[in-house]
Amino acid sequence: MKITVLIPVLNEADNIGRVIADIPQHLNARIVVVDNGSTDGTAQIAMQSGAIVLHQPRRGYGSACLKGLSYLIELPLAEQPDVVVFIDGDYSDYPEEMPLLLQPLQLGMADLVIGSRNLGGSEANAMTVPQRFGNFLATRLLGLFYGAKFTDLGPFRAIRWQTLQALDMQDQNFGWTVEMQLKAVKQGFNTSEVSVRYRKRASGQSKISGTVKGTFMAGYVILKTLFKFR
Repeated sequence: MKITVLIPVLNEADNIGRVIADIPQHLNARIVVVDNGSTDGTAQIAMQSGAIVLHQPRRGYGSACLKGLSYLIELPLAEQPDVVVFIDGDYSDYPEEMPLLLQPLQLGMADLVIGSRNLGGSEANAMTVPQRFGNFLATRLLGLFYGAKFTDLGPFRAIRWQTLQALDMQDQNFGWTVEMQLKAVKQGFNTSEVSVRYRKRASGQSKISGTVKGTFMAGYVILKTLFKFR
């Protein structure tokens, strides 16, 4: 499979090099880092580490992801990927576990695979209490509203490129992950979860869970997205 790894980042100079270095080389993946307005040299480190770097000055997790998709769509068909893997640039996920996400796709068992931190286990304090509760509530509502069986909204995920295009992703902020999952279920795509590990970010502060405002806004947008597409 032709694999593209898409990494949205904002001020992750201390972490992005480690994320890229730990992506298994045997995957021969194209690595695309979308810089969301960093001021700490993140983009330069990503380029030095071998990544293609795009710039999206408009802030928002979904906005950065959409910038990456627009880049892939503009590539010649022969250069477009078969699978896109999303992973954060804060080194909380384990990039070396990427083959676990890809296996169900390779076997034809799934179109979208979520790396579940709840199934794999997280380090102590890697996720805040509001994060855990929000994740619990959102996945339960996904089941109630859409019949979806998920245990996590984890950002570490792999999806077929054709499936991703069919979802017509729109959210430009924190609702990106839940929009992808609910749309995949609504459109009848096969979804799966695999257990992945999760650790406290290596350094710096999370842009979402690191502040009360960020946590509140993320929860609000996720819930709004769940009701919007019902």
